Amino acid sequence: MYRASEKRYDTMRYNRCGKSGLLLPAVSLGFWHNFGDTGNYENMVEMCKTAFDNGITHFDLANNYGPQPGSAETNLGKIMKEYFWPYRDELIISTKAGYDMWPGPYGNFGSRKYLIASLDQSLMRMGLDYVDIFYHHRMDPETPLEETMNALSQIVHSGKALYAGLSNYDGQTLEKATKILEDLKVPFIINQNRYSIFDRSIEKNGLKETSKKLGKGIICFSPLAQGLLTNRYLDGIPEDSRIRTDGRFLKEGQLTEEKLGQIRALNEIAKRRNQTLAEMALAWDLKDDYITSVLIGASKPSQILNNIKAIENTVFSQEELNAIDEICRS
Repeated sequence: MYRASEKRYDTMRYNRCGKSGLLLPAVSLGFWHNFGDTGNYENMVEMCKTAFDNGITHFDLANNYGPQPGSAETNLGKIMKEYFWPYRDELIISTKAGYDMWPGPYGNFGSRKYLIASLDQSLMRMGLDYVDIFYHHRMDPETPLEETMNALSQIVHSGKALYAGLSNYDGQTLEKATKILEDLKVPFIINQNRYSIFDRSIEKNGLKETSKKLGKGIICFSPLAQGLLTNRYLDGIPEDSRIRTDGRFLKEGQLTEEKLGQIRALNEIAKRRNQTLAEMALAWDLKDDYITSVLIGASKPSQILNNIKAIENTVFSQEELNAIDEICRS
């Protein structure tokens, strides 16, 4: 029988999610990779135990995480039942809907039909009565924003989710959505968006500043740029790397000589900070106090332990920040 470490809350940092009452760990565990049908179940269990034993109380999923879609939620449900049920009230479980999930016109984007049906399916797969955070996963150019936000309102007010979140929104749409949700008295507290040293999209599309202005949290996915911001590629492409084994999201063509040069230059800054490149990349996201958490992916427990070290130093000098920006511009 699994018994969580009594010291699990001793070293993790917890940040307030915007102006809400919810605290999230500075580092959260994402189920995007390695928790689907192709993953090793015993390894999934050990990663969850390692995460929780070290204060990571937030497990992040989506309806389509796999492969196959839904399988990450199914595996979490099994892990919860076998190991974590006594700790349900210490965990933040989040899931999402917005991308392709099932055939036909009702299995993607942002209709009321899709969002409510999808969450019902997710809860069944996970064996849960509710999730802590339910996100709309992407903006929908066809469905009226009011319809999507009203669906989130019904979901929260029905008790199937405690908080609402938005993912992959821009600043302008976020502001409109926030007004609707405020009028509906929905506890919308968090945005989930891609953000890393290599991807500054939320700075350019207004999401970062708008979130700060509105008092909403931000949780960053792909903070390591699908592994580029690690020591994995300093000397080329290993045969067991994600590029070689799973080319869905990180392709060999992205690792140009210019990109390799940037990675190596960033690694030199990390060395001077007494951090690994991955630690520095995570710390860079967390340097702003209104970034609530970073989502890490992992293929083994040791990676989780290594990534948690990032919280030990999230302060950057202006000289370091300027140097990082200059490398990314080159």
